[in-house]
Amino acid sequence: MGYTMENITQRERFISALKKEAVDKIPVCAVTQTGIVDLMELSGAGWPEANYDPEKMATLAIAANELAGLEAVRVPFCTSVLAESLGCSFDKGSFDTQPYQLDFPCKTKDDVKNISVPDDIIEKPRIKTVLEAARIVRERVGDKTPIIAGLIGSAATAFYLSGATNYLMWCITDEEKFKSLLQIGTEACLKYASALYGHGVDAIVIIDSEAGPDILPPSLFESMVLPEYHSITSQLNGLKILHICGDTSDILDHMASSGFNGLSIEEKVDIRYAKQIIGQRSAIIGNISPSATLLDKSPDIIKKEAKQCIEDGVDIIAPGCGLAPHTSLDQLKSLVYARDEYYQENG
Repeated sequence: MGYTMENITQRERFISALKKEAVDKIPVCAVTQTGIVDLMELSGAGWPEANYDPEKMATLAIAANELAGLEAVRVPFCTSVLAESLGCSFDKGSFDTQPYQLDFPCKTKDDVKNISVPDDIIEKPRIKTVLEAARIVRERVGDKTPIIAGLIGSAATAFYLSGATNYLMWCITDEEKFKSLLQIGTEACLKYASALYGHGVDAIVIIDSEAGPDILPPSLFESMVLPEYHSITSQLNGLKILHICGDTSDILDHMASSGFNGLSIEEKVDIRYAKQIIGQRSAIIGNISPSATLLDKSPDIIKKEAKQCIEDGVDIIAPGCGLAPHTSLDQLKSLVYARDEYYQENG
């Protein structure tokens, strides 16, 4: 790649780790949301405005890199962007709560046929905000820091469009309608992700927790969701990560075969077991608990758990899911300190 281990940048380290290539030390970042109140106060860019204003979104996202030391900049801070662009309605939330869904368009099965991906979806206000924020971030951080952008996946899109009850019912009683919603999600993901790459993003992360075993039976994941993932990964040329919340142990093999460069997993999944299943097919990202550890534990305990993750074999150390807004800056910094201490202690 034209660099040595002595002069490797954060961006080069992240890309190499995601490609399962050699690095001087594993990256520390967050592929899920990074907005915490401490950073909002220090940067002067807070929620809910930072979810809707590109300048504030960029400023708050960069703060996680410049002030907390995380080795990537991640936008946006919520999962509502694509769903709102497809017709769902949301409350904007508050300074410490993310936007939350108010209504969805597919009340009945007949409504599904009226849903499609708009030709101008990239021009929708929420998507334009994230694209502009990504451009601003790249302009401000230059070429030495990686940019990660999150968006919901095929299953999460179907969930938002149909509501929880319909989603859980239709996946069993009407697979045709369910599949149609998944395909809408796939098409929207492809258009949005392609635009993100074009605005300076190095890697996209598909947030698709509604595909996980906590909600969807593994057999349906294999038969209905996995083909959509193959469609997404085969058509996207940039780096791509898949994040599914909960205990994904039962679908790890399928996740690893889906074509994503990295798999982001929660603390409910044992890293050593994940490595056995995944092998060299994908980089493993995680898996410090954002609630049980990063929010509630002391820096010393956080560092101990983070070092154990490194010992167990993660390729990129990161929170296992989105940060709780009231996570302190000192707690977040502990992840970077832990990585640095680990390499000092182990040569």
